[in-house]
Amino acid sequence: MALTLEKKTQGSATVITCRGAVIYGTESDQLREYVKEALGSAPMVVLDLANVTYVDSGGLGAIVGLYSSARAAGGDFKVARANERVRHVFRITKLMHVLENYDTVEAAVAALSSHAAA
Repeated sequence: MALTLEKKTQGSATVITCRGAVIYGTESDQLREYVKEALGSAPMVVLDLANVTYVDSGGLGAIVGLYSSARAAGGDFKVARANERVRHVFRITKLMHVLENYDTVEAAVAALSSHAAA
């Protein structure tokens, strides 16, 4: 399934909703460019992964790179609604200790808001 992306503003954050597979190649490049564009206007990003069907090493690399880019821009990056398959990949790669994953987009946005206020 091709990756589709939607962007919306929620509070001080940009929420990017992903649908499909985040894999090496066009999909991970597309995600990287989409989020970097969002970081230019607001360095607080929530990546909504509820409808992601698969993540491979290229997709993980893109997600970690975006996390690093957000932090370098003085912002932050949170993950929301990752399904069990994606959480499993995050667990076995130890990314659960790096990427903060929230059960809802609202909780992730609230965490970003508290970061912005600090």
